[in-house]
Amino acid sequence: MSHDDNDNWLIDDSASQAQINALPPAVPWTILIVDDEKDIHTATRLAIQGIRYKDRPLQFLSAFSAAEGFDMLSKQPNVALVLLDVVMESDNAGLQLARRIREDLGNHLIRIVLRTGQPGQAPEQDVILNYDINDYKTKTELTVQKMFTMVISSLRSYENLVSVEKNRQGLGKILEGAGDLYQLYSLKEFASGVLKQISAILDVGTDSVLCMENTPHSAGRPQLEVLAATGEFDVLLCDASLDTFPQLQTAVLDALHNKHCIYRHPYDVLYITAQNGREFVVHFKPPWPLEDVERNLLEVFCQRISAAYDNLYLHSQLVKSQEATVVALADLAEFRDSDTGEHVMRVQKLSDAIAEELKQTGTYPDLLTPQFMDMIGTASILHDVGKVGIPDNILFKPDRLTAEERVIMEQHANIGTNILRKASKLVEGVSYLSLGADIAGNHHEYFDGSGYPQRLSGQDIPLAARIVAIVDVFDALLHKRPYKEPWSLNDTMAYISERAGSQFDPLIVAALERLVREKRIPLPLT
Repeated sequence: MSHDDNDNWLIDDSASQAQINALPPAVPWTILIVDDEKDIHTATRLAIQGIRYKDRPLQFLSAFSAAEGFDMLSKQPNVALVLLDVVMESDNAGLQLARRIREDLGNHLIRIVLRTGQPGQAPEQDVILNYDINDYKTKTELTVQKMFTMVISSLRSYENLVSVEKNRQGLGKILEGAGDLYQLYSLKEFASGVLKQISAILDVGTDSVLCMENTPHSAGRPQLEVLAATGEFDVLLCDASLDTFPQLQTAVLDALHNKHCIYRHPYDVLYITAQNGREFVVHFKPPWPLEDVERNLLEVFCQRISAAYDNLYLHSQLVKSQEATVVALADLAEFRDSDTGEHVMRVQKLSDAIAEELKQTGTYPDLLTPQFMDMIGTASILHDVGKVGIPDNILFKPDRLTAEERVIMEQHANIGTNILRKASKLVEGVSYLSLGADIAGNHHEYFDGSGYPQRLSGQDIPLAARIVAIVDVFDALLHKRPYKEPWSLNDTMAYISERAGSQFDPLIVAALERLVREKRIPLPLT
């Protein structure tokens, strides 16, 4: 057969491949033939081109030297089998390529079968012992039947090794990804994290993925709520309905009805349930039908997602219970002093606004942690909770307090911090109660150390207390109290600005000044 005939045969093979590709999508097994004789390439293709293993066809790559073969393998990492000639540009070119595949490329999955027409050049026992190859054949002994057996056994071995490696890598990604999910504390953020981790496990990118929650028993909420979506499903985050994608809708509803995952490429849907009865479905679009190992990994990940969601749910319940405790304590203080009700709500909003301003300007970056930012506003409403321990004749006195009465009034700082500190010990770590204790006990400290109750100064005063110290005075001056009429905004800001560096932290005063100057105060100002 001439070289021209060989080239024509290659074109015919492309047509055959086109016919194979018309079948349902299946990733072909890639076989690389490395030999310096074109006739060997042709004969090999003719002998094995019709083989299908696990309903997947073969596709062939050809290299005519060891150097060309190495370059091709560098660019094609998913080759399953190399049929490798020993003698090419040198007497041991094939042997050297076998070594470079294992050592330079670090590819220990690909199966390597050496073929030689000159067995004396490389004795079989020496080659098997000294090179990491999987078989060694003389070209004359490779009949069609033996080629079939060799190809199938090599592909089976490659498949098993790839399965083990995918399991190893996939489980590693699951452990890493599930750990990340445990750090997320909002449901939509959690859903986005799930999509990213599934995309990483399958290595399919983040286009066209969707996470939905089923809430059949939640009054006032849609039965299927989209939590996160990318690609073509972005429209579902707006007003589009799932019936815009009828085949996907069918797969999603089937997964929810049957309560298990659905694999109907390209409409694969994962089903996830949590201990509180809530259900989630995740759809993604891999470019090919998932293999068993990938399905198994995803179902293991579903279990981790469920556990991580349960953790999120318990965390949210804990946060809500803490918030309820804070509100109850604030209501208790308001019951004693009706003037504090709207005051503490204004303090909450302004404390949040100042903390955000400090963060945006890079002030105190080590202290303004995400946890601090989440808690500062709610914790601030506890700043005067200690007033529940102050006698009515002093707490409700319409005139200014005497020196003796002021000493009694100042005890509210220690009363508040003692109540909150004792309660906060029941909750490990930073909580609304521990942050509230810092605020209640220290928001009357002065930056220069002349305040009460401990005469702390500067950075020794907790940041939350320094913020609330300014907010408390700002709001108290702007509004009517039993002993005073409301001040104007200009007079209030003049008072606070004059005391920057003495009573108040100057950096926090500057943040308040910017909010007032740029009219970004989250309160109505008269």
